[in-house]
Amino acid sequence: MDNATSQKLRHIAEACLLAKTHTGTLPPVEDTQKLLHELQVHQIELEMQNDELREAKDTNNIALYRYTELFDFAPVAYFALDRTSKITQVNLMGASLLGLERLKLTGRLFLHYMTQGYRVKLNDFLTKAFDTGNKQNCEILIHVSNRSLWLSLESSIGLTETECLVAMIDITERKQAEEKLKRAASVFSHAHEGIMITDASGNITEVNDAFSNITGYSAPEVIGKNPKILQSGRQKSEFYDEMWHSIRTQGKWSGEVWNRRKNGELYAEMLTISAVKNTMGLVEHYVSLFTDITTMKTMTKSHGQLERIAHFDMLTNLPNRILLADRLSQAMLQCQRQNQTLAVVFIDLDGFKLINDSYGHNVGDELLIALSQRMKNALRGCDTLSRIGGDEFIAVMVDLEKIEDCEPLLTRLLKAINKPITVSAILMKVSASIGVTFYPQDCVDADQLMRHADQAMYIAKKAGKNRYHMFDTVRDNAIKTRRQSIGDLRAALERREFILYYQPKVNMRTGKVIGLEALIRWQHPTRGILPPLDFLPLIEGHKCSLELGEWVIGAALSQISHWQNMGVNLSVSVNISAYQLQQDNFVARLEALLNDNPDVNPRCLDLEILETSALSDISQVSNTIKACHKLGVRFALDDFGTGYSSLSHLKHLPAYLIKIDQSFVSDMLDDMDDLAIVEGVIGLAKAFHREVIAEGVETVAHGKALLKLGCELAQGYGISRPMPADDIPNWVSNWKADVSWQADE
Repeated sequence: MDNATSQKLRHIAEACLLAKTHTGTLPPVEDTQKLLHELQVHQIELEMQNDELREAKDTNNIALYRYTELFDFAPVAYFALDRTSKITQVNLMGASLLGLERLKLTGRLFLHYMTQGYRVKLNDFLTKAFDTGNKQNCEILIHVSNRSLWLSLESSIGLTETECLVAMIDITERKQAEEKLKRAASVFSHAHEGIMITDASGNITEVNDAFSNITGYSAPEVIGKNPKILQSGRQKSEFYDEMWHSIRTQGKWSGEVWNRRKNGELYAEMLTISAVKNTMGLVEHYVSLFTDITTMKTMTKSHGQLERIAHFDMLTNLPNRILLADRLSQAMLQCQRQNQTLAVVFIDLDGFKLINDSYGHNVGDELLIALSQRMKNALRGCDTLSRIGGDEFIAVMVDLEKIEDCEPLLTRLLKAINKPITVSAILMKVSASIGVTFYPQDCVDADQLMRHADQAMYIAKKAGKNRYHMFDTVRDNAIKTRRQSIGDLRAALERREFILYYQPKVNMRTGKVIGLEALIRWQHPTRGILPPLDFLPLIEGHKCSLELGEWVIGAALSQISHWQNMGVNLSVSVNISAYQLQQDNFVARLEALLNDNPDVNPRCLDLEILETSALSDISQVSNTIKACHKLGVRFALDDFGTGYSSLSHLKHLPAYLIKIDQSFVSDMLDDMDDLAIVEGVIGLAKAFHREVIAEGVETVAHGKALLKLGCELAQGYGISRPMPADDIPNWVSNWKADVSWQADE
């Protein structure tokens, strides 16, 4: 029942009583009963309303108790202030912050705890909080109990007309650290050294003028950004891991770093990084001081860099084939003079290809670097460890009194390789197959010693891997294994188990498919499709390789004829071995194969020679190539840059095309040395008026980088993987170059 109804009933009852008083009579009985009933209902409703009011009051009391408890015991200091800054309430944390009792704080003006300048700031803060009702923030300095405190203030949004709830946080330590850093920065503001200050997260907060002069970046361009914008990419992730380990454990790091200026130019700097901590031992800032030493590094490195590129592997920093050959020759002379023994150890990692395929070439490269260091540590200081390519290494162990002295070193080498290793947060385990031969017991030249160790390694791999075999004890088995392999390949040729896959070669700029490379595959009856490296090395230098080589040329010519009948006119390149090219009847055999396919223009056939091929008579090979030119067949130099006689081959062999080896192309985006080699090969090709094509173009980014260097021709997985001949026409019809390649014109 609402108030209006109650009032109405009250008026009726009063009227009845007045009527009785004046007339001495009462209303009819039925009216009286009706009135009594309504009054009873009204009484019940009033009692229910009283119950509801009591419950609401209890609820409010509980809420008030909870609010009071939350307020009093909150982990943040809270003050309730009026417009004049008078403290009407304060919680326990607030009293603790100021070091005063709550009773002594209540009723006091908060303004009394600060100087005049900050009083104005607090008044402005409170005025905006009350007038706008929005959350406000400010920082003030107060003085209480002989202490100075920096406080960060934040007002709550829900305000009353008379009170504003303000949260206060002690930021004294942070402000002191900031002031300290500012003073330190002012000291170095006119220094010649570059200075960079970052916060605990690593973002730049302040730089000096010298920083801008050296890097080319102005302060507004870098403030708030991560110093990674300066990284050149020349330092691997391990470099930075060691740097930060030193900073975390010792509080500082010093060393040389290659970085990149704003204009893209590389520069070297001598860098010192120090961690600045607060009283709690937590890092507040990092201060970096550096000096530009590019000129000094350039002067000392110009000569040494060429020397290192010529003699050391760019990935592992181990001696390459050239330096290995020199050291092995010197060691052999030493053995003869001192009547000692040396061991040539051929090391091949087991399962490395699977790691590359599973985790990518970057992880594979990091693994090779880590394992090369392990192997080097397992050897003695007088021994030489060389990387000769891929996952293959050769060690030369000297000063051996007898053959048995080598065995503890071999065991230690296997254990070092087989020990689990973490690379890029991936735990992996590899093993190695090792072949060993000894000089002068194996009385051959240096090249044959390495070949013999290679053969012994192959037997170790066939015997179960993670072991070593010595050439002297396995020679007969190696010969038997090779004979068996040759027999298997001849039988496969007779059973027509070999097929050709084709990988397109394109002009990235124009989008034109310029040709195909024929790549042999063995359709093994039990092992499936086998790549050439699984069987061609077994017949290298054997007559069987000549038969297989001629089959490849014949099959390619036949396929060209078939495609021409379909309207697909493309040249095909075929790899030929040095052994096949140096046969006296090579030109005659090639001419016979061309005559078997008279409808094929010889200019549609290109022959590729591996740049690393052992060409014993360059003059004779040059004459052979010229004779093939008269037939209309052209030549290309494959895997250019990986051998030791690149310039000699380029000068004397009349090849129209140079193929940049994929090992340099695949890493050119991340490895400055590989990029330099690619750029150098392109420059050589232009200087010698040769065309150039890049292998191993895996991504669009590789293509863009090559186009910028002036190389338009390419092949690789980023364009197409090798495919069966039947897939070529459809692929050629549908393939289009990436738009970004043509956009660079």
